[in-house]
Amino acid sequence: MRLIMGSRRRDSQRLCSIERTSKQLSKGLGPKELSSTENAGKSMQSLPAWMRLYFYGMHGITLDIVISSMQRFLSTTDFKMLGFSSPYLCLVHCVTHFALEKIYLQKKIFHGRPVVFHFIFYPSVYVGMQILVGKATGSTNDVKSASAAHLAVQYLMALYYSEVFLKRFLRLQYHGAAKESPAALLQRASQGLPDIVRFAFFGMHGFMDEVFFTSFFNLVEKADRSLIGHSSLWSFLMYGSCSFVVEKLYLYLHYRRGWGAWKRLPIYIIFVYAWEFSWGLGLRQYNACSWDYSHYPLNFKGLITLMYLPGWICLSLYQDMLSNVLLRVEWSKGKSSVGTANGRW
Repeated sequence: MRLIMGSRRRDSQRLCSIERTSKQLSKGLGPKELSSTENAGKSMQSLPAWMRLYFYGMHGITLDIVISSMQRFLSTTDFKMLGFSSPYLCLVHCVTHFALEKIYLQKKIFHGRPVVFHFIFYPSVYVGMQILVGKATGSTNDVKSASAAHLAVQYLMALYYSEVFLKRFLRLQYHGAAKESPAALLQRASQGLPDIVRFAFFGMHGFMDEVFFTSFFNLVEKADRSLIGHSSLWSFLMYGSCSFVVEKLYLYLHYRRGWGAWKRLPIYIIFVYAWEFSWGLGLRQYNACSWDYSHYPLNFKGLITLMYLPGWICLSLYQDMLSNVLLRVEWSKGKSSVGTANGRW
């Protein structure tokens, strides 16, 4: 009887020691798992300042083109839908909207009074800053010249920025990992920005490309120091769709087939020229084609020219760089990540 009781006590002691050991092991593994999760989360950060400045300039040029082209269309009914901007205005958009971003992040001061911030304070700052910028750049020589319609448009733009654009744009995050395998990058591409957002990005970038090119071309050819460039609303669809397809080609040829840049370039160039010719041929049927290369050598029907081949090569290589950046950009499911990371902007 004593032997039986003693063996039971020893068995119970062994069970207790095993339970204590398993608890200690589970406690010891917990922090390691948490730390690995935290490290994975730390690789995601808010968009760097240079990236936000880049996008503010590009987005500002887009709005310049859209507004000016619509104003011109209402007065001329020209289906070329030409709009105007300049590198100067691009720089102004970068600086002003970066400052307006800081103003927007102060909305927490108006806690409990969102209507006051979104419909009175922020629009007032936005409209006032746009009037000062217009006066400095010469587009508005006098504050009195700002008509009621102009002020109404600026007020609507302020509401667009505070209620639509910034709410979504500031939720973007950037994956700061140094190197990733091709499989991981392809998976990130499928889980990253939606296709419609990538299409819009490339369309806006097309506006900026054309404005910069035409402005510097006017400077060289006509000595026009105003650096006013132009683009067409149709360019948004043309560049957006073309660059979207070229990005898919880049992901397939580079990450799946392992092709180098100089092996991919011929395919890029053939596709770009075919795309430009197809769009030009279609738009010309409705007198909506905004370009004509008939006075250039090495042109075909005035819609494409080999004179621009160096430019297309540079843009194709640059787009591969842009695609690598976009692969690391994702939507944040929470609130704005800008201004909260590490307790600072």
